[in-house]
Amino acid sequence: MDITFIIVIFLIGFIGSFISGMVGIGGSIIKYPMLLYIPSMLGIAAFTSHEVAGISAVQVFFATIAGVWAYKSSGYLNMRLIAYMGGAILIGSLLGGYGSEFLTETQIDIVYAVLATIAVIMMFLPKKEIPYNPGDDLDFNGPLAAALAFITGAAAGIVGAAGAFILVPIMLVVLKIPTRVTIATSLAVTFISSIGATIGKVATDQVLYGPAAIMIVASLIAAPIGAKVGQKMNVKILQWILALLILGTSLKIWGEIFF
Repeated sequence: MDITFIIVIFLIGFIGSFISGMVGIGGSIIKYPMLLYIPSMLGIAAFTSHEVAGISAVQVFFATIAGVWAYKSSGYLNMRLIAYMGGAILIGSLLGGYGSEFLTETQIDIVYAVLATIAVIMMFLPKKEIPYNPGDDLDFNGPLAAALAFITGAAAGIVGAAGAFILVPIMLVVLKIPTRVTIATSLAVTFISSIGATIGKVATDQVLYGPAAIMIVASLIAAPIGAKVGQKMNVKILQWILALLILGTSLKIWGEIFF
């Protein structure tokens, strides 16, 4: 690995992890297309979709640890919601991570694009912000939360994501969870999901450990900084940042698939 390669991969990891910590996602929605296209455009590497998914899975595992740590004293981590969604998404992501070995590059990209499209539609649906103070009781449908988490985990495990980019709009729109609770809790659920996705990718030998190590270092530095910034930002701004990121990624991936 030359120095240019290391710098480019580090910057991709840093930028993606800063944004992911800020808006409560693992970051694959951002880093997947960046890893797929930027190194290739610069002529320093050409990763396949399987390799990008493998790198993303390992990196998200560490990025979410750092993000959750930054939120540990915030009062917005809801343990009951984490319990319902965490176990279901772990099983789903483990199955998706293993199953991805049998899909083609194009099929993986299509799964990713479909997830991003669903997520962006949900992010732009009108939603009413629910008042919440740390320590308040949270009312939600537990079985529905678990079922949606399982489906999300299975689909996200295929693309090496932990699924937060679809999990966040599900929590906001369907389960009607307050935004700051969604951001903090989704990081914890995403961490659990990333365990399954990472095991699946490592077990099927889809991980390039050099680039993954560089991304991990960048994540551990950037994700906590992003989380601290996110705690101070207006929730509407956070929602719009995430929605626009998902929209841009969705359009880019669909464009590559069809054209």
